[in-house]
Amino acid sequence: MSSETSEDWIARDGYRLRSVSAESSELAQRLRVSPAFGRILWARGLRTPESARDYLDARLTGLSDPTSMADRELAADRLARATQTGERVVVFGDYDVDGTTSAAILADVLEELGAEVQTEVASRFTGGYGLSEQALDRCLESRPGLLVTCDCGSSDHERLERARAAGVDVVVVDHHLVPERPLPVLAFLNPHRADCGYGYLGLASAGLALSLAAALRKRLGVDLDVRRWLDLVALGTIADVAPLDGDNRRLVRAGLQRLGDADARPGVTALRDAARVRWGKPLSARDVGFRLGPRLNAAGRLGDPSLTLALLRSRSEAEARGLAAEIESMNDERRRLSDAVTCAAEAQVREIYGDAPSTGVVAAAEGWHPGVVGITAARLVDAFHVPAVVIALDGEQGSGSARAPEGFDIHAALAQCSAELSRFGGHRAAAGMSIERSRVEAFRAAYTDVSAFQMPHADAPLMDAEVDGRASLPMASELASLEPLGQGNPAPRFALTSAEITERRVVGDGHLKLSLDVGGVRIGAFGPRMGELAKRLPKRPVPYGQLAPDSYRGGAALELSIEGFVHTD
Repeated sequence: MSSETSEDWIARDGYRLRSVSAESSELAQRLRVSPAFGRILWARGLRTPESARDYLDARLTGLSDPTSMADRELAADRLARATQTGERVVVFGDYDVDGTTSAAILADVLEELGAEVQTEVASRFTGGYGLSEQALDRCLESRPGLLVTCDCGSSDHERLERARAAGVDVVVVDHHLVPERPLPVLAFLNPHRADCGYGYLGLASAGLALSLAAALRKRLGVDLDVRRWLDLVALGTIADVAPLDGDNRRLVRAGLQRLGDADARPGVTALRDAARVRWGKPLSARDVGFRLGPRLNAAGRLGDPSLTLALLRSRSEAEARGLAAEIESMNDERRRLSDAVTCAAEAQVREIYGDAPSTGVVAAAEGWHPGVVGITAARLVDAFHVPAVVIALDGEQGSGSARAPEGFDIHAALAQCSAELSRFGGHRAAAGMSIERSRVEAFRAAYTDVSAFQMPHADAPLMDAEVDGRASLPMASELASLEPLGQGNPAPRFALTSAEITERRVVGDGHLKLSLDVGGVRIGAFGPRMGELAKRLPKRPVPYGQLAPDSYRGGAALELSIEGFVHTD
């Protein structure tokens, strides 16, 4: 969406309302949708029935032409030669979900096509992210002829040069920022390359891996349906907070359907059961982002990410359930650790910056688990609405993660503070870093200055529509058709101006649960970590947030994910 101007919205008491042309009603009539849904489509720049239908349908047939991707055919030719000659191929993935899913896709496809494949995964605790020296040692032990790195490699020049010197051809499949210095590799698949003609820049590594798999299948002339791996593309793309527009929207939409199928792969079925996600219906991006993704990340955060890769590639139900149970145990421990670190980090932020920071924040301490600092950074963003860095110190070294609200480029901010960092990498919304303990205070000072300059202007929250009764409510089926929702395709936000609370309670660890009456329609509402408001909310508080189908009640039921209230007392 384009940047807002003062002419794009109308000021209200406590929020802003998006100004939408009366032509949105005509669009709604031609599409046979509700007027409220017509406003949402119009606000997304979908001004004709044709563009709206293409957005809502989002078929795979509309994907960009892959033949224009730099080095794609070269990489496919090399993989085909290795497959045909029985040459050993090592597929190496980074330890996060995008890294493990992209490695799983390529390893699975190569094996089905008859290649000799070995998989390796980066370790957060032995070498760190990317192709470290320790990771490369493991890759070279089996004397491969070809090494494929997934979701890493773009900044690993020294290790890549060492692999080449050992006589190993390397293919890098990555979506991170492209360095100025050319990589010493046979092929480098990354849409951000200046010489890459691919029409969409937002692919995560899982999407790139699927594209390479399709090219390999074609090169070998084998009838293999690579759509079978779209579920893994959806997992990797959503978990990596990649934009859910363009090609990603098409890929993830199809992948979410497969994730919800009753006959999903054993690893996905076991993962869904562990997360208590019902099968038989398409999942939402939120299901992946908040329920499946954290579990897949848990092994890499606390121990061995090869468990995640094994789960994704498992062939039997028994094996998958055993792995899922092990990962679930790690996820429980991850929750405990992240809650403790978040509590301490929030207290530190308030002590250093106050209750309402106006710049980015940096929290650092000895004893924090490095596997949960990314989760804590994201929670600080939610709590303070500013870009956050959280650093786990261990002796003289520190390992940190950074997260940012929409509109702030965290990678660019870290680049301007790079003199204080040992190493960093990532993208606009998320990044990781290494730092010496002695540089933390200097980094905090530099980051405060940089973030103060780049901070997006803090306005009252912007609503897509007001809901004052039954007629102004969108239908649950209409909202479901907007999926996948997330980065680059945000969920529409609504202010419920006539909502009346009929029931209120505190659930879980201090969360707020409401039942609302909106023009005679019952709507559920959930406010994470808002339990303290339960007793002091007025009967008509005007809640605002994201409306979505209520997955628990099903049917036409709606639930509001509360972001705030116009009136709280």
